[in-house]
Amino acid sequence: MSHGMKQRAIRKFHDMDIPQLCDRILAGDRRSLARAITLVESRRADHRRAATELLEMLARQKRQALRIGLSGTPGVGKSTFIESFGLMLTGQGAKVAVLAVDPSSTRSGGSILGDKTRMDHLARDPNAFIRPSPSQTHLGGVARRSREAVALCEAAGFDVVLIETVGVGQSETMVGEIADLFVLLLAPAGGDELQGVKRGIMEMADLIIVNKADGDLKPAATRTCSDYAGALRLMRKRPQDPPGFPKAMMVSAVEQTGLDVAWQEMQTLINWRREQGHWQTRRADQARYWFTQELRHALLARLEDPDMQTRIKHLGDKVANGQIGATAAAEQLLQAFDSPPSSSVP
Repeated sequence: MSHGMKQRAIRKFHDMDIPQLCDRILAGDRRSLARAITLVESRRADHRRAATELLEMLARQKRQALRIGLSGTPGVGKSTFIESFGLMLTGQGAKVAVLAVDPSSTRSGGSILGDKTRMDHLARDPNAFIRPSPSQTHLGGVARRSREAVALCEAAGFDVVLIETVGVGQSETMVGEIADLFVLLLAPAGGDELQGVKRGIMEMADLIIVNKADGDLKPAATRTCSDYAGALRLMRKRPQDPPGFPKAMMVSAVEQTGLDVAWQEMQTLINWRREQGHWQTRRADQARYWFTQELRHALLARLEDPDMQTRIKHLGDKVANGQIGATAAAEQLLQAFDSPPSSSVP
């Protein structure tokens, strides 16, 4: 984005009417939804205040969608699966939003954000909305404001929100604090692939879906599915799961086979959790988790305040010179939180 475009975007947000933007989102206006996601992703203090106001207004409507987190090993075909799965859902009359997170470069900070080009048919579907976002080096497999983007999509009236993570890794479990269901996508391979997936991912998966179960790869997909089904049986039973879950199954996103069965399994699991009260409990636990996360980020942001930076440097010099111990210096700095910051951007 050029400097001129950035300045125009800033002026647009500065002049925005939050109640009007709220009404447009509730009416399902796509352009307003995209604009609101840009707003919540902004780090500017005035944008954060506007985003908080907007989210509080939208939360009063108490709209909910089914949130499905999707992760997978490299080359598994996440984009192909999401496009085929999303088109199946829109064909049944559902409105589907896709929030795809692309990894950001640690050197330049840039991201490719090419998910809309990889999901060309779904991107043109009037009942679908695709929004790629940069991870901005934020750990956890999702972007810093993915949770708020999900809330915006729910308010806009989408029935299903698919959250595609960066890819399998040790920190990928963060999506479990956003989604109602977590789906792990795998490609056909031998049983040795079990060694390539972290146990934390396995333990949080509600469904393990082996993609590319077609053509010459179908026998390998069958073996892989069997391997993971056996591994799941050895894991501890979770109280939020009915008998038979979590489970492993096969699909072919290219041939569009098995997708309807996967959707039926997802609905069976979600309906059971709703009936047993696990859905409401999980949503409440997630809300509590994100409250503590926001509090933590707000406290860390105060360390970026110029006055606080001055105090940190002063105390750091005293620690380096042996005038005060590190623990005592940290205690002094924590006491400084009692005084109001000059400027703070969570």
